[in-house]
Amino acid sequence: MDSTRKAELKAIEKKLLWLACWTIHNANHLREKGDGLKVGGHQASCASMVSIMTALYFDCLRPQDRVAVKPHASPVFHAMQYLAGTQTREKLEAFRAYGGAQSYPSRTKDIDDVDFSTGSVGLGVAITAFSSMVQDYLAAKPWAAKRPEGRMIALVGDAELDEGNIYEALQEGWKHGLRNTWWIIDYNRQSLDGVVREGLAGRIEAIFGAFGWDVVRLKYGALQKAAFEEPGGEALRNWIDGCPNALYSALAFQGGAAWRKRLLDDIGDQGDATALIERRSDAELQELMTNLGGHCLETLGETFAEQARHDRPTAFVAYTIKGWNTPLAGHKDNHAGLMTPGQMEEFRATMKVREGHEWDFAEGLDIDEAALREAVLSTPFFAAGRRRHHAEPVATTGPVALDDKVLSTQAGFGKILDQIARSDSKLAERIVTTSPDVTVSTNLGPWVNRRGLFARDAVADTFRDERIPSAQKWAFSPEGQHIELGIAEMNLFLLLGAAGLSHSLFGERLIPVGTLYDPFISRGLDALNYACYQDARFLLVATPSGVTLAPEGGAHQSVATPLIGMSQDGLASFEPAWLDELSVIMDWSFDYLQRDGEGDPDERTWLRDETGGSVYLRLSTRALEQPKRREDEAFRRGVIDGAYWLREPGPNCEVVIAYQGTVGPEAIEAAGRIGGDRRDIGVLAVTSADRLNAGWHAAMRMRKRGHRGAMSHIERLLSPLPSHCTMITVIDGHPATLAWLGSVCGHRTAALGVEHFGQTGTIADLYHHFGIDADAIVAAASELAPGRPVRLVNPL
Repeated sequence: MDSTRKAELKAIEKKLLWLACWTIHNANHLREKGDGLKVGGHQASCASMVSIMTALYFDCLRPQDRVAVKPHASPVFHAMQYLAGTQTREKLEAFRAYGGAQSYPSRTKDIDDVDFSTGSVGLGVAITAFSSMVQDYLAAKPWAAKRPEGRMIALVGDAELDEGNIYEALQEGWKHGLRNTWWIIDYNRQSLDGVVREGLAGRIEAIFGAFGWDVVRLKYGALQKAAFEEPGGEALRNWIDGCPNALYSALAFQGGAAWRKRLLDDIGDQGDATALIERRSDAELQELMTNLGGHCLETLGETFAEQARHDRPTAFVAYTIKGWNTPLAGHKDNHAGLMTPGQMEEFRATMKVREGHEWDFAEGLDIDEAALREAVLSTPFFAAGRRRHHAEPVATTGPVALDDKVLSTQAGFGKILDQIARSDSKLAERIVTTSPDVTVSTNLGPWVNRRGLFARDAVADTFRDERIPSAQKWAFSPEGQHIELGIAEMNLFLLLGAAGLSHSLFGERLIPVGTLYDPFISRGLDALNYACYQDARFLLVATPSGVTLAPEGGAHQSVATPLIGMSQDGLASFEPAWLDELSVIMDWSFDYLQRDGEGDPDERTWLRDETGGSVYLRLSTRALEQPKRREDEAFRRGVIDGAYWLREPGPNCEVVIAYQGTVGPEAIEAAGRIGGDRRDIGVLAVTSADRLNAGWHAAMRMRKRGHRGAMSHIERLLSPLPSHCTMITVIDGHPATLAWLGSVCGHRTAALGVEHFGQTGTIADLYHHFGIDADAIVAAASELAPGRPVRLVNPL
């Protein structure tokens, strides 16, 4: 690197440090005039990362590289984008305010070029490993365009390594031969509440090394390495290596005079070491002792360039000072701290920034604005402009019809995928499946048998080669379309998130399908929310669900998952009871997860379906006798909108039974039994409480905004019911899923469902215990609906 470029990088580093700290200070200045909210935690974290990000973005990265930025380094990221012209001053001035730059980098909320959203610590780190795996998957496919391989890079806080999902990802990466992944660890030795334990760097190196990563320690900067070559330098180096984390941080805060006293007290009686210290002023000594590897552009640039010569996964342990080059440097309280007005003025003077010129590009620098802009925009990473790709949607093939007389929705899902696997359609080509060690038990086996497991290098099926009979024909190859995962659900959702961003990250459309046991959605819920927040697109199939998996007991039964499906933004939730419903939903889902429209509401449902999103199917292992297959358009529309009348009520309807999912037979039986004592019974088949509820709330909002004719799908279904009609809702899940239906038009409602952990038993036993069987529905009708008592005994 020539001297001109070194000077440019130093100028960029200085400008980023100022802009990041000023952005936060300015935001707090505005808050103090309004609601009094103060924004802490960023200034010191930004300072520790600014050198790493300068060396990375302005010297090392290529346009195909992707970076997950440490959450608290977001102001540095926004400042870089401001210099590059992809972030505005207005957004920075509104940092953390409504419509402003986000507190943490966000793909969906920020206007600048965010690769991965971060915020929930650990997840932004791990998704880079799975994105690298997706890149390898695409590279093996003949239909994918050949592109330069990028590195998937995470900027990681040392305290962030406490998150368990990081180590789950390490093991999965090892199994899949992870490549092209860098994790750059900001080893500032401070967490939110204090200083990290001694010896953490050694543990980091041991753990990463055990999983086959290269580990590079960036401990000393160029100034320190030069000092070590002077007489007395070895003593200085030994002192640095033996200094406890807390003491090093404290001395960094106290400054040059404190360094001098401590060093002379500890090593100053050795002649050469004393001379080495005394040759430097207090300011020079502070600069030397804080010139750690993570703050030295020369060391960082050389190290990154060296490691870029291979594709092995690499962990960089970059020693830094939290709050580097600011008045907060090293203080143990600096995470939640902010510079006082006096400290900010001291910082302003050090940075040579005049009041009123805080946002000027070249203010305080030794180069002019034109030279700075050229230095930024000539950088390969920024020269390419915005790096988000686009991929055309893949046409769906239409609903796959199943003729089975008795079958579960779980088995139906497997058969539908198997039919797709038999075809040579573009849809079949782009589907990639995955599962956390439950591939067979979630009915993905037939798909895998036809499409194979993915690996970069072929691995034979030993059982088949040894002629041992097995239902699974599981050979690994580059042509395979199933990515085998271990049992960690967090990894499932991170892989679905990475694959679900393939069209944007890599310009190739994938249709990711992931399966797991329904109760274990909760185990990976943080990663599921993270994937949805990034607007990743995937189909999640969760089965078996509810207490219907009766003999398995409470550990494998789910209660709250329908509510998760309703409340999770970016995820459309369905729970079909019948195979023809499932066929329609799956076909719609493959199209829905590829949509990227403007989001104008559909005035039939008031749902913003054109924006697209991910889909969650809650399926069951309970085999049901199937109704005659329905194929009319009204049925299909009702299934997708969320509900349809299985038995349409008459004008004097006294009872409506609304059910979702596998309790359909109980609802139908109860309706038949009630029909002898109550008039015009209706049965409402709910396929998606989520979409019904979302449409209802959207229509209410539109009416408040003056669109008086707005009416949701559920309002149209229920509004003809007489006011005296009683509604009974039933689901194998939490009763709140459907209880709100009574609020739509003001009907008295009894909500039946499951509120407690289950136990082992038969389906009949547990349905009776929880009050979701036909007897319970009939009893509810007798108690709530006016008229003579309903006969509770089924005459048949």
